[in-house]
Amino acid sequence: MPDQELTCRDCGATFTFTEGEQEFYASKDLSAPQRCKACRQARKSQRSGPREMHAAVCAQCGAACEVPFKPRPVEEGGKPVLCQACFAASRGA
Repeated sequence: MPDQELTCRDCGATFTFTEGEQEFYASKDLSAPQRCKACRQARKSQRSGPREMHAAVCAQCGAACEVPFKPRPVEEGGKPVLCQACFAASRGA
């Protein structure tokens, strides 16, 4: 299955639909993309709009932070909220 050159339906630019991408799309039973990567990203950002952020306090260091979900207290079944720095440090460990 050789690479295919496709034309974006939005901007008209030619983009490559690689053999690996074709295999992935086929395994998920998806049709070939109709838009280039830049137009797909632009369309996705238009649909989702800006994220609503909520104020929180980091459970590890106590710093004020913002998270993209409404935090619930641990006593009510919520999970501890970590600021970006503490979250990154916990992922690295």
